[in-house]
Amino acid sequence: MEWFLELVKMGAALGSAMLLGHWFLAEVKRVKAEKQPVYKAYMTLPGLLVILAVLIPAAIWLYSR
Repeated sequence: MEWFLELVKMGAALGSAMLLGHWFLAEVKRVKAEKQPVYKAYMTLPGLLVILAVLIPAAIWLYSR
């Protein structure tokens, strides 16, 4: 039964990452269609969440060393 809970946790993490990635990709496409600079996509909510998703684990890793 314990393996099932681990599987559910992994599925939830994968599903949320897929949703965030799709949301960010939609913002990138919108920004490109409006002929704005590419960095504008990172200034939206999904862009900031992507940045945080990369920086928080990196900061934890650096701090724990």
